Amino acid sequence: MVKESIAVIGAGSWGTALAIVLADNQHEVRLWGHNQKQIDEINQFHINEKYLPGIQLSEAIKGYFSLEEALEGIETIILAVPTKAYREVLGNIAVLAKQPLTIVHVSKGIEPDTLLRISEMIEENASPTWLKDVVVLSGPSHAEEVSLRHPTTVTVSSKNMKAAEKVQDLFMNHHFRVYTNPDLIGVEIGGALKNIIALAAGITDGLGYGDNAKAALITRGLAEISRLGTAMGANPLTFSGLTGIGDLIVTCTSVHSRNWRAGNMLGKGQNLQDVLDNMGMVVEGVRTTKAAYQLAKKYEVNMPITEALYGVLFNGQDLKGAVDQLMTRMKTSEMEELFNILDSRQQ
Repeated sequence: MVKESIAVIGAGSWGTALAIVLADNQHEVRLWGHNQKQIDEINQFHINEKYLPGIQLSEAIKGYFSLEEALEGIETIILAVPTKAYREVLGNIAVLAKQPLTIVHVSKGIEPDTLLRISEMIEENASPTWLKDVVVLSGPSHAEEVSLRHPTTVTVSSKNMKAAEKVQDLFMNHHFRVYTNPDLIGVEIGGALKNIIALAAGITDGLGYGDNAKAALITRGLAEISRLGTAMGANPLTFSGLTGIGDLIVTCTSVHSRNWRAGNMLGKGQNLQDVLDNMGMVVEGVRTTKAAYQLAKKYEVNMPITEALYGVLFNGQDLKGAVDQLMTRMKTSEMEELFNILDSRQQ
């Protein structure tokens, strides 16, 4: 594999963890952030204490405060910023780009109101003069564990699978395994919507409802993700893979998950704004809940967990009342729902 210079845009926990993987593979990594103090810390002490405390960074990772300098001579960009920052960052890249770029997005969300997936946002804000390919990297992967080089497995997808295979080669090593999947829609939808179910899982844990409730929530949550994803054109088999059930399990069951932690605080009685203020990091599931609620209406897909969470987050619905509402829904057949998902794919 040819070694190259790669720009990682976003010096949070996930961007820094991926920078570690790339540096382990002997690439020169330019890690861009908007906080000068943080960049100085990366360059002088080779740490990013706020986001990955206790982790020593390779000297192959250089911090950049100037986006123009970070992009100089670069062919591949890893975009690791929150979904709400994509339009601003892409606008800045458009001004500075001097050669065709492959953009690898590693964020998990959907834009409310426009209902665009992240790859669609990138394409909408880019020009053919500088955008070569868009690749998504997603899967069950906590930054804290990746930075410790614990075994992690993810998936890459793109409209151009040659580009996906190149990104696979950039990241693949003995502790970070990368699969390819041609189902771009499914990979993005699974990665985004699992955050909704993780929020709900955190709430049930915060309420003290136990493992039975969480197991049911994860299972029925996967059914919701599959229904919406399939209606949008995804392959239902994708949701049985890493970016479906894999990402769902890790995000719903781990204290590393910021969406689970946010839900847990809500379940224990904190209000939403206090939770978001105290997290210190973006909770993508909140925005994605709004977007998924809107998508469910657009595609006429039944998503009771998403609807209940939307009521809690945006309409002030009582938490226990929302759970009671889910438990007393009209009776139905589980197998009938599963066959309906498969039938919709074949139509």
